[in-house]
Amino acid sequence: MKPTFILYFVLLAGLLPKAWAEKADRNKPMQIEADSMRYEDAQQITVFTGKVVATKGTIVIRGSRVEVRQDPESNQYGTVTGTPKERAFFRQKREGLDEFIEGEAETLIYNGKADTVRFETNAVIRRFRGTTLADEVTGAVINYENTTEKFSVDGSAAGAAAGRVRAVITPKPENTNPAKTP
Repeated sequence: MKPTFILYFVLLAGLLPKAWAEKADRNKPMQIEADSMRYEDAQQITVFTGKVVATKGTIVIRGSRVEVRQDPESNQYGTVTGTPKERAFFRQKREGLDEFIEGEAETLIYNGKADTVRFETNAVIRRFRGTTLADEVTGAVINYENTTEKFSVDGSAAGAAAGRVRAVITPKPENTNPAKTP
């Protein structure tokens, strides 16, 4: 059985988070800090290099190089590259919850038109409840689809640890204040 099928089954069973994106992030301005920036108007490409940190609402993106381009329909696309010592990083608050999703990989690829993030090479996604690590999934490639709130993990791509997907899934805590019935 392929590792991606097993994880897909787990998602269907509702064991992993279904809603990630904080909806308010869409309307926030993006702020970017870097050591340098180069913009090419004809190609609609902006390249930030050197300890890049981008924030947009609850979204935090870090990498050594961030390339952003825009198509004629104003859709944005981005590639975040890390270094051997520090992988590219993504973090976002889950809508309406005290939970955060964060991920790392050697390369992150964002497609604004499809509203997807692809974590390539030595990828990991973690879910934090408050500050406590709840779930963690690793593999060679992780594809996250924001609009459908699903993701898939492929452990067989080059660079995966023994070609496997690895997951640690923590049970959801029981409600400590259950409603009292008369």
